[in-house]
Amino acid sequence: MRFRKKKEQTSDVDISPLIDMVFILLIFFMVSSTFIKDMKLDLERPGASSAARASSKVIRVYLDDQAQTYVDGQPVKVWAIQSKLRDLLHSSTEKSVLVVTDETIAVEKLIEVVDQCRMSGAKDVAVATKKEVG
Repeated sequence: MRFRKKKEQTSDVDISPLIDMVFILLIFFMVSSTFIKDMKLDLERPGASSAARASSKVIRVYLDDQAQTYVDGQPVKVWAIQSKLRDLLHSSTEKSVLVVTDETIAVEKLIEVVDQCRMSGAKDVAVATKKEVG
């Protein structure tokens, strides 16, 4: 008598839909997250006892220790801050500007930058301190 060998039944799980879902979730989280890009300037910010965290949606204007200004990560002359900010504020929902400066900057230079920010149409203009983290 001859016995037939039973065919082994293998149950394969198709994981390609799982891989597709993982990639879709990865893309969703990458698109929906916001990244804060901060300039890599070495600044010593002034301190204040009434400091509060700033919103991550404000437009940042940097003023380094050599009194050079940067808007949106690009170097800008002081007289051109107003037009550059006007373009950025036009497309922004929050009309706030945060001036990040070094504590060794002369007050006259800081006031000049703040005035240019206000004349560009910003509702709120603030100066960053050591406690400002956002």
